[in-house]
Amino acid sequence: MLSFENDYSEGCHPRILEALTRTNLEQLPGYGADHYCAEAAEKIRAACQAPQAQVFFITGGTQTNQLAVDLLLHPTEGVVAAETGHVNTHEAGAIEYTGHKVMPLPAHNGKLQAQDLADLLRTFWDDASCEHMVAPGMVYLSHPTEYGTLYTRQELTDIAAVCRQYRIPLYLDGARLAYGLEAPETDLTLPEIARLCDVLYIGGTKVGALCGEAVVFTHGNMPRQFDTMVKRRGAMLAKARLNAVQFDALFTDGLYEKICAPAVRLALKLRDGLAAKGYRFAIDSPTNQQFIIVENSRLPELGGKVAYSFIEKYDAEHTVIRLATSWATTEEQVDELLNIL
Repeated sequence: MLSFENDYSEGCHPRILEALTRTNLEQLPGYGADHYCAEAAEKIRAACQAPQAQVFFITGGTQTNQLAVDLLLHPTEGVVAAETGHVNTHEAGAIEYTGHKVMPLPAHNGKLQAQDLADLLRTFWDDASCEHMVAPGMVYLSHPTEYGTLYTRQELTDIAAVCRQYRIPLYLDGARLAYGLEAPETDLTLPEIARLCDVLYIGGTKVGALCGEAVVFTHGNMPRQFDTMVKRRGAMLAKARLNAVQFDALFTDGLYEKICAPAVRLALKLRDGLAAKGYRFAIDSPTNQQFIIVENSRLPELGGKVAYSFIEKYDAEHTVIRLATSWATTEEQVDELLNIL
């Protein structure tokens, strides 16, 4: 069976596996004190062109979002996100579990708009009784979004400006960041994202690593005793090398971007091929996730040949499904999928 269900079905890129194997018997200090953590962090700082940035490695995306939101917010604050944002829809209430509220705004092709954010913040602070309400204390974005769409440089600049005006941090979930950086139509670079965002995480799990995400506090703004608070929440790895060795490999010789460029190219080939066959799309995605509208009657047969993700019901007769390419997808697999569809 073909698998286009997600972009983390495979294990890891061969260069990462080689690095893990090569370093396996090295005896290293724990809890992030090893030289691989330091070297990987330095490579990430260089890639971000952010010499003051502080980097910490976490194992998974939901865990990373929960930690970042919880530790950046005051107990009386919530996080603003698009209604389709991962923290609002697909993290099992992980943010709410910490005692914070997700404050959704309308999504425009999966994205927040600066004007909606400005209206929310102005309305809140103009309310004479705002002390009785949860305050919007930070902004969450995903790039690419949950629908594969991308913020433009101007859109991100405008949102960052609103955040600066109201003195709240801007946090970017980069679970699939490399796929966004390699999209032909993007005008955002990693250094620009690092400059505009207060905190971001660079995804590894969906970009060729076995596991791992890198949280980057771009302006030396890591909360005090962050590592202690990470440990209190059960997210501290004794063998921190596990994540660091992988990111050291990903950020050597441009591997992080290089391995995602083919995935985007093949996703766009899939998109064009499906469009030529008359398929309709729920959204126009320029990255590795494609969302097509399929007749319900076709789903049982299709499910026997291809692993895909259910997204939502489109109408009584149709369903939106997601087809995702990954760093490991081959040309032959895409051709076979197009033949099936």
